[in-house]
Amino acid sequence: MYHLLEQRLREIDAHHLHPYLRNARTGLEKESLRVSSEGRLSQRDHPAVLGSALTHPWITTDYAESLLELITPPQERAAEALDFLLNIETFVYQQLNDELLWTTSMPCVLSGERDIRIAEYGSSNAGRMKHIYREGLAWRYGKAMQVIAGIHFNYSIDEAFWQPWQQVQGDARELRTFRDAQYMGLVRNLQRYGWLIIYLFGTSPAICKSFLGGRKAPEGMEEFNEYTLYEPFGTSLRMGNIGYTNSKENKTGVSVCYNDLDSYVSSLRQAINTPCPEYANIGVKVAGQYRQLNANILQIENEYYSTVRPKQPLQGFEKPTDALDRRGIAYVELRSIDVNAFHPAGLTRRQLFFLEVFMHFCLLQESPLVSADEFHAINQNQMLTAHRGRDPEVRLSCLGKSVLLRDQARDLLQAMRPVAEMLNTVHAEDCYTDCLDSQIQLAYNPDITPSARMLEEMQANHESFFAFAQRKSLEHREYFLQRALDPALTGEFQQQAKASLARQQVLEAGEKMDFDSFLKAYLSGTLADVKN
Repeated sequence: MYHLLEQRLREIDAHHLHPYLRNARTGLEKESLRVSSEGRLSQRDHPAVLGSALTHPWITTDYAESLLELITPPQERAAEALDFLLNIETFVYQQLNDELLWTTSMPCVLSGERDIRIAEYGSSNAGRMKHIYREGLAWRYGKAMQVIAGIHFNYSIDEAFWQPWQQVQGDARELRTFRDAQYMGLVRNLQRYGWLIIYLFGTSPAICKSFLGGRKAPEGMEEFNEYTLYEPFGTSLRMGNIGYTNSKENKTGVSVCYNDLDSYVSSLRQAINTPCPEYANIGVKVAGQYRQLNANILQIENEYYSTVRPKQPLQGFEKPTDALDRRGIAYVELRSIDVNAFHPAGLTRRQLFFLEVFMHFCLLQESPLVSADEFHAINQNQMLTAHRGRDPEVRLSCLGKSVLLRDQARDLLQAMRPVAEMLNTVHAEDCYTDCLDSQIQLAYNPDITPSARMLEEMQANHESFFAFAQRKSLEHREYFLQRALDPALTGEFQQQAKASLARQQVLEAGEKMDFDSFLKAYLSGTLADVKN
């Protein structure tokens, strides 16, 4: 099963390609809800002192006005990305006064959807489009699932690696074509083996009852106490059937193909250009007010939720599919990571080092095309792991065979050891095999996974999910308030905030196109050719 992986590792060694893997880039995106000191969802505007949510490169909002998103620029080492994230959050916390950043993926107490203010981005056409897109999500899926938080891990292989690697593989295609094919193989394996991240990193086995808004609890969910629901063997309910997944995929006709970049782009384009009768019933512009950007299966590409996305940085008002079509894949975004409630950053260095091992394993491991049957199995494996991952009897479907999750996890992690050893050589460190050893312990002992630890603490302290999450949020708040930033760095953050507000003002003052024309041009992919 791992013959090609072993062969490729030998080729990297024989051709001395280790230096070409040294400058991989890591970026992190972390979502956190702003909440009041009582643990209620904040109703305040995005703080102006943090800058413009529309134009700030590092501090923005996701779905809701209260859902902060902190973004690091790509860093040469994963640990540097974590340090950058800690610095951003330190700066943010020192501006929040009495508010907290909620430190778990599942939200705090919700008093119905009226509590959730959809994010505002100002009066520019770009800002209005971002807000209306979110209005569309509310009409289509409801608001509650949109305020679930997570961490996205963005990773690019060292650009210098591709040409010598192509020569070793004897591939005569254009370099970009080869690189895109390699990245799509990585993407398929991230999906194929992605259930492992849900098992190892999952930290959302319980929810506040208020999240369901009075709806009946899904099958398998039990009462932990008066205020909390949980799944006894759950790992990441965020990634299960209560989270923002494409559960309507069969109903609405979304069918995204990952077998090559052209198929991926064309299948997404088909979904964003195909009308959906169900969404047409909502209406697009009703009584002069937009309810959604359009009534198609997907309003825009980002509406399609996937655990992993191939990405290319956008230029201006470029659409993601157009960017991929024009310049190919620049990096891969892994989106299945829960916020780790046991660490202020939401992620540990060991977890980051393991993600690097996992990325290179998925790149070098054989990656056959995904059939319809395997795509179904991938989704089922994800759901089973999210809801029953710590059940010693739970079985996954792998290569058409039914296997115990615990056995498959151990087998996969052991297969990653030579990859970890390779990265040790690349960086002249031992951190990669060390981090692998720590994850292997979780495969042998589900009781020490983050999800199990969370339930254990709740049980020991006789506390609800809310009480646990609030306690951890207060602990982390104290950590950030005590953490000192270099004055020069504080000044840089302050300058970025001011500059972003100025950029938004310039954008709004310079608007020349009416919104209807702007939206039509954007959706048709011609906005980059039009002076806005």
